[in-house]
Amino acid sequence: MSPVASKRNGEADQLSVRREKGKVWSHIRKKWLVETPEETVRQEYLCVLVNEYGFDPAQMEEEMEVTGRGSGHARADFVIWRTIRDKSDKKNPLIIVECKSDNVTIKPEDYGQGDNYSRLTNARFFVTHNSRETRYWRVLHEKMPKSLEEISNVPHAEASDKEIAELISKLKTFKEDEFADLLHQCHNVIRNREKLDPAAAFDEIAKILFVKVAVEREMKKRRERNNLFTVEFLDSQRLTDDPLGELFKRTKKIYKDDKIFEDDEEIRLRPATGREIVKLLERYNLSDTSEDIKGIAFERFLGRTFRGEIGQFFTPRTIVEFMIRMMDPKEGNVICDPASGSGGFLIRFFEIVREQILTDADAEYQTFKASVEQKSLSEVKKAEILREKFAEIQATLDQQKKGTRLWNLANRWDASQQPT
Repeated sequence: MSPVASKRNGEADQLSVRREKGKVWSHIRKKWLVETPEETVRQEYLCVLVNEYGFDPAQMEEEMEVTGRGSGHARADFVIWRTIRDKSDKKNPLIIVECKSDNVTIKPEDYGQGDNYSRLTNARFFVTHNSRETRYWRVLHEKMPKSLEEISNVPHAEASDKEIAELISKLKTFKEDEFADLLHQCHNVIRNREKLDPAAAFDEIAKILFVKVAVEREMKKRRERNNLFTVEFLDSQRLTDDPLGELFKRTKKIYKDDKIFEDDEEIRLRPATGREIVKLLERYNLSDTSEDIKGIAFERFLGRTFRGEIGQFFTPRTIVEFMIRMMDPKEGNVICDPASGSGGFLIRFFEIVREQILTDADAEYQTFKASVEQKSLSEVKKAEILREKFAEIQATLDQQKKGTRLWNLANRWDASQQPT
């Protein structure tokens, strides 16, 4: 009986990572593998695929060689079929999953690899994953390779054809022009219906955007599939006259420690107006849209809407990139932008240094790994040494722990903590 189908006290058993004497059990390959940090990432994500998405290990393959012209010996971490029968009948799979090293920033070339694997197998979706981020993609088979469309999730095991189609069509990440245009549409709705001045209308949009991000983050945190930021949900809340206002109250509690909103602050829009804004925004995924795209969109929207009347003029992002690169930012540097606007310089500086730190950590691990591989030790002993080193490196990257490299980057600079 499969882990998904078996029952305990009326509930499905949860698949868990099994470890024993430096080895980890592969539920798909049915054998013990040496537990390297890379294998840990893979087996932990398998548990997510089983426990949270409902897939059966029997409908998956692990470390599967993807055959095809020019593919060489490319192997996909996970290949997932729609059903066990589809797998046994050698039909095209549904999803390809690529797991990456934890300290590697997932880049477009990694998406290209997954896109290539998906096209070779004719899969409809692929996932790039490490413990820092998971991103989901729809494979556009009708277009040229690398014509990718990022989406908010991949189908669960029991998803119907209709649900898969709906997943593809909604909760897409923004492209900068889309977001700027949509902000302008929202602004026009509020100004036309509520007769607010531009600044007041923008303030109401900002509140609703915070509600949207809060809902998306809760969905991701709790692995919920029910999206509260939809017209369908608002219309179902018959016990309150202002369901969007109730979501805003919950949002204020979530951001209470950040002191963004006043205690008595509320959305000052009629419910019908708020409903129209939700209708415009509901199909997009704001929290997974990159900070850079959001910044560019806000700049374009503000520039077009206010045209300098609130004193905001923005440096083009190509110039931002050139200036930051010219500065050659390094870990430990301090950047000061007294007229930060949408924070373009600060965000790009932060992104570059964060990537440097993670790349440096990965290089340290890979160098150590290469030295361990040269030693005359058992594979189990080598894996044990690698796990210890990996944990040591990861401890220096804990952004929640004061004094670590990422904490120092993300928090107020303290000259007393810097090396002389």
